[in-house]
This record gives sequence, structure tokens and C-alpha cells, in this order.
Amino acid sequence: MDFQLSDDQRALRSGMRDLLDAVFDRDRMRAAVERGGTLDRSLWRELGAAGFFALRLPEEAGGVGLGLPEAVLLFEEAGRALLPGPLVATHLAAGLVKGAAEGEAVVTAVDGDLPVAHLAEADAVLVGADALVGEPLRAFVAAARPVRSMDPLTPLHRVAGRTTATEAYSGALHYEGALLTAAEQLGSAARTTETAVQHAGAREQFGSPIGSFQAVKHLCADMLARTEPARAAVYAAAVTGDPVEIAAAKLLADEAAVRNARDCLQIHGGMGFTWEADVHLHLKRAWLRSAARLGGAAAEELLAAGLGAVRPHPGSSAASGRGAPEAGGGG
Repeated sequence: MDFQLSDDQRALRSGMRDLLDAVFDRDRMRAAVERGGTLDRSLWRELGAAGFFALRLPEEAGGVGLGLPEAVLLFEEAGRALLPGPLVATHLAAGLVKGAAEGEAVVTAVDGDLPVAHLAEADAVLVGADALVGEPLRAFVAAARPVRSMDPLTPLHRVAGRTTATEAYSGALHYEGALLTAAEQLGSAARTTETAVQHAGAREQFGSPIGSFQAVKHLCADMLARTEPARAAVYAAAVTGDPVEIAAAKLLADEAAVRNARDCLQIHGGMGFTWEADVHLHLKRAWLRSAARLGGAAAEELLAAGLGAVRPHPGSSAASGRGAPEAGGGG
């Protein structure tokens, strides 16, 4: 069996990278940081027009008719570009919430007891199997209060009176959301690896590029050695859709995104800590995503359960993760 990307898949990934380079370059990303992560609705509509949200809807329903492996490629590019917004929730809400597929609606999600991302701008909120719109949505937002976010591109709200954890989405969508989040982490891990290697080749100390120093070489090699196994795990889980493989992919991608960003920052030295550098943005986003949708403890519990003879399947009581610690994040 050939697991190499097809020509069409490579073209899809390349096309999304070109689009994001055009509509969300570094200047626009920095402008989004300065306005506190407020979503650009025109950008959201451009993503909708490109089929980002409707990718997996059937063609007869106005979608593109592709599958989870292709969605993973697009979300990898989104993570690489640090594209802000509740991308996963809106993608999963396509066909369920009016306007989500076209990018006319912004949909976020409640995930466990963590704050909800981009709640103030949301046209709908996924709460388990329900989508809040209209008056229920307004009441939900009114009960929330803004909290400080470590990621300047991800405004957060905590909803008062929530005493029980709620899964982000239900059934198979729960795992699909986790896998798409892992794909974003993978894209971030790959981008910080590229950034670190570029800096190591350009920055000189003692008359030589710092990339010629063994300690820096090892850091860059470690970054690649984390990224590629995570890529293999994410791509394989997209093909099988197996919850246990998705949990493994999420764990590997989370580790790659967080540790690669930290190593990239280390390679940049004192410059990496400054607001003007972009490295800290990748690290902060990676921290947020690592807690969302099958966060560490929940993924580890699912993997442990998968060591038995019977694996849970999407939609089953075992696959729902009930009884396991839930760590999630909306959006």
C-alpha cells in the first residue's frame, strides 16, 4: 500500500499554502496580534470560498467532497501560518450550522471546563451535540466573562456556572476535532523547525554560522526527529480514523509543537524572547492546543485502554472517554 501523497493532495496543500501566503502574510498576522486576535471576517469568507470549511461536505450539498486525509493537509498549513480563529469548530459545523460552510458564520465550541475561544465573535457555539444560536447563544455569551489569554491571537471567555465538563462535539466528531487540532500542531512544529534552521544558517558567532556548532545541530536534529514521527502518526490516523491512533497522533503532535517552539526560541537566543520575534506566538498557541481535544491525560487514558483486546470505535461509550479526565479547549 502506498502512503505517499497523491499529486492531487500535493496540489491541494500547495494551493492552500499559496493562498495563506497571499491573505495572511506576516504583516497581516502582526496586525491581528495588535488588534487582540479579533477575527477578520473577510479572511474567514475567503477561506470559505476556497472550500476550507466545506471540504468534506458532499458535492451535492455544496461541498468539495474530499475526506479527512485532505482536511489534515489544509489544517497543517493553517497551523504553519498561525492562522487564528475557531477553524476546527467551524469546519466540523459545516452542514450543521447555517453559513459555516461558506465562511459566513464563525462557530466555536465548548471543550471541557477550559475557556471558550473567540466567543464574543461567534455566530454559534457547539455544546456537545447541540449548536447554540439566537437567544440561547446570547444568553450563553452574557454569562461569560473575558479572561486573559496567553496567546494574543486567541481571545478567551470563561462561562460562569459551568460545573461539569462537556466534550467538544460528540461521537466521531470528537476524534476528528482532535485529529485536525493535531494537524495544526504538526504544521506549527514544521514551521518552527524551518525557522530554527534558517536562523542557525544565517546567524554568526565567532566568525561561523551558529548552525556549525554541535549543540545547535543537535537541537535542530531533535526538532526534525519529533516532527516526522508526528507527521506519520497524523497522516496514518487520518486514513484509519481509529480513536486510539488519533490519541497517539495528538500526543506526538503536541509534544513536537511545544518542544520545537521552545528549541526554536533557544536557538534564537535573546532575540527569541522579544515581542518582535514570532517564535513566542507559536509556543503560546501550541500550549493552548495541547490542552484542547484529547489533551495529554485524556489521550493517555485512551491509549492505555487501547492496549486491551478490544478497541473503542467512534460513537461507542468507550470511545466517548467518559470516566477519563477531560482536557479541552473551545474553537
